Amino acid sequence: MPRKKFVQKRKIRPDLVYNSIFVAKFINSIMKCGKKSLAERIFYNALEIIKKRTKKPGFDVFEKALNNVKPYLAVKARRVGGATYQVPIEVPEPRRSTLAIRWIIGFARAAKGKNMEERLADELINAANNTGLAIKKRDDTHKMAEANKAFAHYRW
Repeated sequence: MPRKKFVQKRKIRPDLVYNSIFVAKFINSIMKCGKKSLAERIFYNALEIIKKRTKKPGFDVFEKALNNVKPYLAVKARRVGGATYQVPIEVPEPRRSTLAIRWIIGFARAAKGKNMEERLADELINAANNTGLAIKKRDDTHKMAEANKAFAHYRW
């Protein structure tokens, strides 16, 4: 992190199929060891599985899942006079989508027993229906922020 100038954000090119930046970010987050074609195959196959199961377009379910998982409040540790307080903060928009993507992919990877396409499809369907582990994580984050509302005056 430079001291003098701000770091310019890199512009991510949208994906070729849906022309969406969120899909491109999601695929880049799935990717391991630079294997982008494998990550794309996993994502697009997961959307096909979603389309078969829900009879709705996979991209619509993906967008709804992402919007449902985005956290609006979070806690940040602040050290004040020797004590550390969990101060609730409002999450900026770029970080909301980043956290939602990270949580969905993380819980899909943690599930066992199926291939990644099936696990990702399950997690996206659950998130679109406001159930599942990613939604639970968002609710826990909001509850933590709500519980520590008394320390909101330490925000700066």
